[in-house]
Amino acid sequence: MLNYLLIFFMAAFPIIELRGSIPLAILKFGFSPFEAFIISVLGSIFPVIFILILLDLVSRFLMSNFAFFKIFFNRLFEYTRNKHEKKFNYWGNLALVIMAALPVPVVGGAWTASLAAFVFGIKRRDAFLSIAIGTVIAGFIVTMVVVSGAGLFNFILKY
Repeated sequence: MLNYLLIFFMAAFPIIELRGSIPLAILKFGFSPFEAFIISVLGSIFPVIFILILLDLVSRFLMSNFAFFKIFFNRLFEYTRNKHEKKFNYWGNLALVIMAALPVPVVGGAWTASLAAFVFGIKRRDAFLSIAIGTVIAGFIVTMVVVSGAGLFNFILKY
């Protein structure tokens, strides 16, 4: 049971997410690929709910009570929107799916997609659904890479 919790919370942790939890679950703890996939995807989706809700609440609180944060967030939002808004508007919610589906640290993952949804003001429900879909795709990609990589490695060792 402890290993299941470890994998779940490892998947929920930024930067590591599915990229770290699935290989650990399969290669170290001997989980089936299906178990590793389910636990890791659920763990990776879990913090998205809180990120989407809390980022908005915290930023509004900080902006209304501290001039520094009002300037900081306004500049951050303005810079990011000016730089990426055309692409984001073109791709729409698919941009969040793609961001969440990329199993690459910092560039992709549920945390990065959640931050992008917050910055671009995507409705929480739409953002959550898009990020969940992308996370399932990322989980599938990572699981397939780990399973096929482990299989190839074992094949090579036999010969």
